[in-house]
Amino acid sequence: MTAMTTLTVPGLEELEQHRSELRGYCYRMLGSAFDADDAVQETLVKAWQNLDGFEGRASLRSWLYRIATNVCLDSLRARGRRALPMDLSSPVPATTAPEHTLPDSAWLEPVPDADVAPMSADPALLVAHSDTIRLAFVAALQTLPPKQRAVLILKEVLCWQAAEIAELLETTVASVNSALQRARATLADADLSQPAPLEQADKELLARYVQAFEAYDIASLVSLLHEDASISMPPIAMWLKGVDDLAAWYLGFGIGCKGSRLVPTVANGLPAFGQYRPDHDNGGHQAWSLQVLEIVDGRVAHIHHFLDVEKVFPRFGLDLRLD
Repeated sequence: MTAMTTLTVPGLEELEQHRSELRGYCYRMLGSAFDADDAVQETLVKAWQNLDGFEGRASLRSWLYRIATNVCLDSLRARGRRALPMDLSSPVPATTAPEHTLPDSAWLEPVPDADVAPMSADPALLVAHSDTIRLAFVAALQTLPPKQRAVLILKEVLCWQAAEIAELLETTVASVNSALQRARATLADADLSQPAPLEQADKELLARYVQAFEAYDIASLVSLLHEDASISMPPIAMWLKGVDDLAAWYLGFGIGCKGSRLVPTVANGLPAFGQYRPDHDNGGHQAWSLQVLEIVDGRVAHIHHFLDVEKVFPRFGLDLRLD
C-alpha cells in the first residue's frame, strides 16, 4: 500500500514572515516605499485567498514572488517611472528660485533599512541588500523596462537561477538571459559608484557635518563636501552642484535652515538625518526634510533633502516637532 503525501497548506502567519523581504523586492521594482506596502498587501491578500490553489510544486517563497511580480508589473503599466531630480534635468545656479515642483508620484522615495530587510542573516546577502537599496541604484532600476527590472533584481539581488526566473515569468531561459544582458548594458551606463560603508572616518565626518550644519557655519560645512558635491530637494524639481553654488544657496534661498536641529537615522543603507527648522511662530523646531547623505572617499558627495515630511517622518519614527 502506497502512503499518501499530505500537503501542508501555509497559514497567515507563515505568509506574514515574508512581508519585509517582499517589500524590499517591490520597493526596488516600484521606487516607492508606500507603493511597495500596497503591492505587498495585495500580494498577501491574493495568496491568502488562493491558498487552496497552492499545490506545493514550487516553494511558498517562489509562489509569493510570482504573485508580487505580477502585482508590480500591473502597477507599472498604469504609471510613469519615479526618479531623482538629477535624472530629469541639469543643475541650476544658486540664484534659481525653488518654485517648480512635480507631484509626489514623480519622485523616488527613501525607505528605512529595517522595512526592507531580507529574511536571511547571511553576511553576503546583507551586503548585497544594503548596496541594492542605495538611492542611485534604485533610481537606475527605474530606467529599465518592467520585465528587465524584475529579471535583474531576481538574478543580481536575490541570486535566483535563470531557470527559476523563467518559470516565474512563464518564459524561456534564453529570454531571461537576453533580458538580463540588456538590463546590465543599461545599468553599465549609469553612475553607480557606491558610497562607502560607515567606517570610523565617516562617522567622524558625520559628527563634523552635524556640528557645522547646526551652527550654520557654511565655510566649515562646504569644507566637508567634494568640489562637485550636489544637493536635491524633491518635490522641488531643481538641483544644485558645486561647492560655490551650494554655499551661495545655503546663504540665499536656503537661509531658513539656519538654526536647524539634526536627528540621526538611516535610509537606504546610507546615513540620514531628520532636519528640523526653527518654528519662529510657535517656538521649538518643525520638521523640514529628511537628509540622506552619500559619502565617497571621505567627503560628502550628495545630500538628498526629501521635503514630504508628513509622509516620510512617521515612517522613520521621527516626530514632526521638537519642542
